[in-house]
Amino acid sequence: MSLARMAEPATTPRYERHRPEQTLLYQLVQTHYPEFCAQLDAQGRRLPAYVRQEFEDFLLCGRLEHGFLRLRCEDCKHERLVAFSCKRRGFCPSCGARRMAESAALLVDEVLPAVPIRQWVLSFPYQLRLLLAQQPDMMGKVLEIVYRTLATHLIRKAGFNKHSAQTGAVTLIQRFGSALNLNLHFHMLFLDGVYAEDQYGAMRFHRVKAPTREELGALVHQLSQRVSRYLEKKGWLQRDMENTYLLLDGDDDALLQFQGYSVTYRIAFGPQAGRKVLSLQSIPPAPAKESDRVAKQAGFSLHAGVMADSQQKELRERLCRYISRPAASEKRLALTSQGKVRYELKTPYRDGTTHVFFEPLDFIARLAALVPKPRVNLTRFHGLFAPNNKHRALVTPGKRGKGRKPTEVECTQEKTIEERRNAMTWMQRLKRVFNIDIEQCEHCGGHVKVVACIEDPAVIEKILQHLALKESPSLARVNDARGPPDQSVLFQC
Repeated sequence: MSLARMAEPATTPRYERHRPEQTLLYQLVQTHYPEFCAQLDAQGRRLPAYVRQEFEDFLLCGRLEHGFLRLRCEDCKHERLVAFSCKRRGFCPSCGARRMAESAALLVDEVLPAVPIRQWVLSFPYQLRLLLAQQPDMMGKVLEIVYRTLATHLIRKAGFNKHSAQTGAVTLIQRFGSALNLNLHFHMLFLDGVYAEDQYGAMRFHRVKAPTREELGALVHQLSQRVSRYLEKKGWLQRDMENTYLLLDGDDDALLQFQGYSVTYRIAFGPQAGRKVLSLQSIPPAPAKESDRVAKQAGFSLHAGVMADSQQKELRERLCRYISRPAASEKRLALTSQGKVRYELKTPYRDGTTHVFFEPLDFIARLAALVPKPRVNLTRFHGLFAPNNKHRALVTPGKRGKGRKPTEVECTQEKTIEERRNAMTWMQRLKRVFNIDIEQCEHCGGHVKVVACIEDPAVIEKILQHLALKESPSLARVNDARGPPDQSVLFQC
């Protein structure tokens, strides 16, 4: 063993395999999801196939009996098993955490340049949240309207026009709120300024001042009017003299009903469906001073109070992790003595609400409402960050984009298809987020590599029996340890 390995501090974090079957979220889904489906079938209703697949894959995620990788140290031959993950986007905390780490690393290392970045958050009225969640194509068109409005404001504020300057943004579309409610809203990381070509043809950044309350008020008014006019033109909104109505078909759609109740904080399943969710309230906190970076109108809310400067790389990465975080938090989930599911809010509401309570079957319905439709991209790149923008390679750290000229080294070293498609590995994510180096053996410090991918059920059973890591009663039991010998027999003459 080298001196460098011996000198490593003993306090270095060590990897421990995630055991989903020991978490409350997994136990709730495993116990109540079959009953939930049975009751839906009895009512003649059924969840969409992609939602059912989300639950079924979640129950397989992280379980060794469904397949794993074998990792072995090249020096001491110590082995470790790593279970497969479901890679779903709905409510799996483990896969959500992996995606959060990978998204944040991608944005910080390859997309966001070293200039000031501001977060703009736009939320919608209850009715539009349901519409946008149900209609991904419509959501994309609304996002285009939002980006054009904010980008035009920044370009004009910097003293340019759309032909002489450009800005850029990355949008993370979040579908959840703090109370596990369906709350579709946009988190947009905007350049806090614009890029324009100087007299030598180089792209130069021009920063703008922070938005004032008056500017935010004008922007949220403009956004609400433009979005409403567009939806009305497409036939999704209908106005009369006093009210505005949302035209949304599908009254017999089970998922649509669950989403509608989730948006309005109501019970979605069971005999009390339609009533307000039970909540726990404490003494309301002292009213905070209203921020100058927030504006609201007609159910729309626009917030622009968080900014990361060019030198604050750690803050930028924390911000990227925050906007790409998973929907459900296992740490805030608990079970009461009466069998109700209790979920703690991340931040208490203004009325003092700190927890919400669900019946187990209603909790399953709440999770189903959070599952996005397949093949809907929840991360969007705009302006200078768009893949087809001719200036993307000039302003982003990754130097990738349309019109980029490869270096001499890249011309001589052609990458394979797998190398071009390969994202951040699981090992790299652990090291970046938790400072855990899974490529280094925890016993001797040697290099660890993947030696096999095990998917054959017979081989899986033998390995788990041999290592005494069996987790499913469906597998054959490991022989119990033998007790000590009978002393009276040993000493008989």
